[in-house]
Amino acid sequence: MKILTRGIWLAGLLALAFAASGFCESQETMAKEKEFRIERSVSDAGIACIQCHKQEHPGIFADWANSRHANANITCIDCHLANEFDPDVSQAHYKQYEKSDSTYGRKEFKVPVTAVVTPKDCSRCHPDEAGQYSKSKHANTMEIIWKIDSWLKDGMNSDTERSTGCYYCHGSVLKTEKGELSSDAWPNVGVGRVNLDGSLGGCSSCHTRHRFSIMEARKPEACGQCHLGPDHPQIEIYTESKHGAIYGAFEDEYNWNAAPGTWSPGTDYRGPTCASCHMTGAGTVRTTHDVTERLSWELQAPLTVRPENFEAFPARNNWQVERDKMKQICRQCHGDKWVNDHYIKMDNAVEEYNTVYFKPARALLDDLYARELLDKTRYFDEPLEVEFYELWHHEGRRARMGTAMMAPDYAWWHGFYECKNRYVLFMKEGRELIEHNEKAYKAPDYPNATGDTTRPAEIFGAKK
Repeated sequence: MKILTRGIWLAGLLALAFAASGFCESQETMAKEKEFRIERSVSDAGIACIQCHKQEHPGIFADWANSRHANANITCIDCHLANEFDPDVSQAHYKQYEKSDSTYGRKEFKVPVTAVVTPKDCSRCHPDEAGQYSKSKHANTMEIIWKIDSWLKDGMNSDTERSTGCYYCHGSVLKTEKGELSSDAWPNVGVGRVNLDGSLGGCSSCHTRHRFSIMEARKPEACGQCHLGPDHPQIEIYTESKHGAIYGAFEDEYNWNAAPGTWSPGTDYRGPTCASCHMTGAGTVRTTHDVTERLSWELQAPLTVRPENFEAFPARNNWQVERDKMKQICRQCHGDKWVNDHYIKMDNAVEEYNTVYFKPARALLDDLYARELLDKTRYFDEPLEVEFYELWHHEGRRARMGTAMMAPDYAWWHGFYECKNRYVLFMKEGRELIEHNEKAYKAPDYPNATGDTTRPAEIFGAKK
């Protein structure tokens, strides 16, 4: 009887032990709320921001609480605080301090804040990064596209098409109406956004709010948000390349959270990403936030030129110096002959594109305009103009970029092969117009060509 009782007692203990261990295990695997300890150095207004947003916008709070900013005790007010006279101060936010149902909505916590955190704001802690970014084509893309893009210059798409498409990546010109951001330009985190404080761009294009993760910006998917599609398919090109294949296989082993300025090939990652080639330092090459710094050709231009000869936005650097920087990056994983021979192939591809495809097609286009068989009033409303545009803007870019990033399918099948087809069709149709002295078909009802053609005064100055 004692043995039986003792057995039941032991079984009960074991059951409790197993139950307890199971309970502890389930507790450990349950999602936990990120705790943030408010330091005594945070102002009362700063504490009010944290506590209010924790209640009103738990997603924003959780994102920020998991960030390096939070770990460094950098709070909402450090980034969003503004002067009362700043043009981007949120008037609606002042009303938050008139709420009677919130502990932190009292007038004693009232401070001017802006919804738009700009590179100028970020420069208070990141001056070098902001300065480098300001020189890049990213930051100045609105100036560039307004100089060269007929969709804008000739008003060939609507303002809605621009705000939902073009401006999402390139950026919008922010304005206010009745003290609040105008809805036709906001929300927007485009790389060349024109901010109300005069700065250009948005750091959250790559380091999205409110985590501002260095890991996120180092991954190619960050760049692939905008660099994709028929005209600049860098993310597709990268995925096809050996670099992309290595990333796909080994990305889980990369040390994405290495401190800024220390991310190194061979130590932290095996194969490069967009950031490691165009931004990260290695050897004697320093880290930069000017992603266009190490380029030796302007591959996106109609006629390929050196970056300092790109008329819309000439680079301030010497292409040979920048090529040497990129070669140093390449040499972290490749030998001299590999690197030098790659650039020989790239230069040859650029020369053939320029001389065989672009220049003859451009000469025929100019001849058609001179003979008035094509109308120069507007662009895209005549099919031959579209043929020429896609020759350089689509197939020509893919051929050059595919070569530069070592993606053979894009260099040939999506690139030069399609260049041949486009070129032959364009030349045939153009020569037939000349032979018959016949004007090209012009669409009488080209759809939605209603966009404002006024250059933004915030970039080009007030129109005289």
